[in-house]
Amino acid sequence: MAAMLQPQIILLKEGTDTSQGKPQLVSNINACTAVADVVRTTLGPRGMDKLIHDDKGSVTISNDGATIMKLLDIVHPAAKILVDIAKSQDSEVGDGTTTVVLLAAEFLREAKPFIEDGVHSQNLIRSYRTACSLAIGKIEELAVSIEGKSLEEKKSLLAKCAATTLSSKLIGGEKEFFASMVVDAVIAIGNDDRLNMIGIKKVPGGNMRDSFLVNGVAFKKTFSYAGFEQQPKKFLNPKILLLNVELELKSEKENAEIRLSDPAQYQSIVDAEWNIIYDKLDKCVNSGVKVVLSRLAIGDLATQYFADRDIFCAGRVTEEDLKRVAAATGGTVQTSVNNIIDEVLGTCEVFEERQVGNERFNIFNGCPSGQTATIVLRGGADQFIEEAERSLHDAIMIVRRALKNSTVVAGGGAIDISRFLRQHARTIAGKSQLFINSYAKALEVIPRQLCDNAGFDATDVLNKLRQKHALPSGEGAPYGVDIATGGIADSFANFVWEPAIVKINAINAATEAACLILSVDETVKNPKSESAQGEAAASAMGGRGRGGAFRGRGRGMRR
Repeated sequence: MAAMLQPQIILLKEGTDTSQGKPQLVSNINACTAVADVVRTTLGPRGMDKLIHDDKGSVTISNDGATIMKLLDIVHPAAKILVDIAKSQDSEVGDGTTTVVLLAAEFLREAKPFIEDGVHSQNLIRSYRTACSLAIGKIEELAVSIEGKSLEEKKSLLAKCAATTLSSKLIGGEKEFFASMVVDAVIAIGNDDRLNMIGIKKVPGGNMRDSFLVNGVAFKKTFSYAGFEQQPKKFLNPKILLLNVELELKSEKENAEIRLSDPAQYQSIVDAEWNIIYDKLDKCVNSGVKVVLSRLAIGDLATQYFADRDIFCAGRVTEEDLKRVAAATGGTVQTSVNNIIDEVLGTCEVFEERQVGNERFNIFNGCPSGQTATIVLRGGADQFIEEAERSLHDAIMIVRRALKNSTVVAGGGAIDISRFLRQHARTIAGKSQLFINSYAKALEVIPRQLCDNAGFDATDVLNKLRQKHALPSGEGAPYGVDIATGGIADSFANFVWEPAIVKINAINAATEAACLILSVDETVKNPKSESAQGEAAASAMGGRGRGGAFRGRGRGMRR
């Protein structure tokens, strides 16, 4: 009998938590659905905002899906995948972050009954991937290209895409005003892929319409020394010198030691220091420049010296602003004042210092290279301006993508793809017909949620949409939800447009995430290592230190 007993094999460390099988899969799906429910109400022009405050007391008000997902402290391992796809959509496309989370959760919600009925998840994954490639093919077929249009036509089309993005944001009331501003900024930087070439400066006060676009660079007046007010504050076509040099009298470095045999020699050392800085300043002035900017300090001696010679200077300019000035004016940052030639100097049409709200701004307008632009944002509350900046970031990304990919599709929840997939499902035999049908149904979550968020009857609007999309001529394809009337309207004719890449990327990422979660059948949670457990015990015992806590207990046992 003893010989027949199998020896017990201990594979995982004691305390390892494993859960597997169907219940684990259903649990993961439920967690993802719960995450999607948080951002569900933020979708669309009538979406609500979320107020998130952390333990440090900082408050964020936003309806941007990626921002909310980043700020939520999600601990469930499967639900973290939804945070990742929201971040991915934000960095790749810039908009559609709420859409991608909702779609992924809805695909899983539709898959849940099949999983509970015993369908193998690999069958679902195979069908979902097929449906995804079919849906993307259909979007590419419906997309309209903006290639080959004149610059004015292109600007108008891009402004429509930006306005569609901004309509669901806090600044949606002024979407036309900001849309044209964003398009001008993106066209100004041309083919430059660096997003930081578009600067956004926030100045509290005033209203949104006081915001303005600078065709160049604007930054807040830097710390300045005595003599600054005597400097001119406006120049036409000035030469601009950019430095990474300290123009200041500095005491010797620590531990420097100079031994003098004659006290009179001390004066010669002082004179040498003054001669060095005067030599530097003379070289700057002789180069014919009118504006001197430096990343390092420009002291009171240099400030007064430049003021006496009608030259404007600013020290301690941030590296990012200095790089943008270099890109805009065509100058090069110098690490020495020797050999300053015209080729390294920048220029612009107008330089001026202007009062904006409570701040003074240095503004470089009409820059020749045109590789940068700055949006100066105004608004009542800091929270409002922060959200406006996030909204403009989305719009800027969308316009950049539309310029690069040059195809747009109708927005507003136009779900012609859903009808196309249902029709395709009828041509397939077997279980996959049901799975593709459920995928098609999941795509309807976008128009349904748009209706729910606006307070319309979702069932009624969806029935009208389905009826319109079922027209044999295909003319109903661009129809979506009309937020203004609570019915349906031709999204394309109403200029509710978005780049095709937004939808393609959203469907791709959502399907990938759903398939990934469906493919997980076991979760293994490793126990803490002994040292980590010891540290946790020490902190629980009033932070006395692990060694002391355990030694005390040992002495008690010996007694």
